[in-house]
Amino acid sequence: MTVSLPLVVVLGIVAWTAIKFLGIRLWVAAAIALFGFYLAHTVLAPAVESGTRTGVQIVNGGGK
Repeated sequence: MTVSLPLVVVLGIVAWTAIKFLGIRLWVAAAIALFGFYLAHTVLAPAVESGTRTGVQIVNGGGK
């Protein structure tokens, strides 16, 4: 059986865990999220997307 989770859900769980258990302040998490939105509108966006796709493929065992 294959279970599919969107990457945004996984990152949301990681962020919630960091805020809850690691003591990261909510404003720091919000600043990082805003930086991500800003980064998505720069020339680095294709490189970030490509790196993310490659990382997910490696985790899924299909990094050929």
